[in-house]
Amino acid sequence: MKYVIMVSHGEFAPGLHSAVKMMTGDRDDVLSTSLKDGMSADEFAENFKTLTKDIKDDDQIILLADILSGSPFTNALNVLSERGLLGNTLVLAGMNMPMAITAVLMKDNFDDFDALAETLLSEGRSGLTRFTVEDDEDADDDI
Repeated sequence: MKYVIMVSHGEFAPGLHSAVKMMTGDRDDVLSTSLKDGMSADEFAENFKTLTKDIKDDDQIILLADILSGSPFTNALNVLSERGLLGNTLVLAGMNMPMAITAVLMKDNFDDFDALAETLLSEGRSGLTRFTVEDDEDADDDI
């Protein structure tokens, strides 16, 4: 099985997980946890161990983190390393909604982690868009 696991500071990962669930449905292969205010890194690591306890050695993981090298990122990697799962893990930082939805919906369509990574990064980048609103005065000029 391929899992998507989201980790973050605060409530970002569980909130993003909730939003993704609205779009993709409730799925057993999508997991999330976060480093909450006042929680130690060791507590987060224990939560992550519990969250991932049912993942088997031959399963694959797409780990999405809020920021590169943050505590959730590094502690999740440490836990996965201890379990010997890093070789089966695609790790991406800077997660956003388009990236997470694409990971959930498209993960099983790719056997190649590099191609999947490029697709997820592309979707994440394309989700960053500036939207501008024209002033009513500008709209009147076009009439």
